[in-house]
Amino acid sequence: MEKAISAVGFSMNAKQSGMIESKLKRIAYAEDKIVTLTMKVKHDKEFIFDTTVNFRWGTQAHVKSNDFDFGAALNKTMDLLDNKIIKEKDKVQEK
Repeated sequence: MEKAISAVGFSMNAKQSGMIESKLKRIAYAEDKIVTLTMKVKHDKEFIFDTTVNFRWGTQAHVKSNDFDFGAALNKTMDLLDNKIIKEKDKVQEK
């Protein structure tokens, strides 16, 4: 899985980068199914996580969440992303 994480409108510190890396371990079960994961973190009054995942079978999942707290926004994103990956994986297994 190729990861691209970028900050828009602010500079991400080491603690925030570490939080993202540790939370991404939550979807480690799908690393062989994901080709690329692109996460853009914007900060304009609140943190906005805009994440796109490209699967090896050609489909794409997109999730977006926001919160005034960095950790809360990241948790929301990971919950949504985890659900999307599970749904996509189940769809492919049905075929």
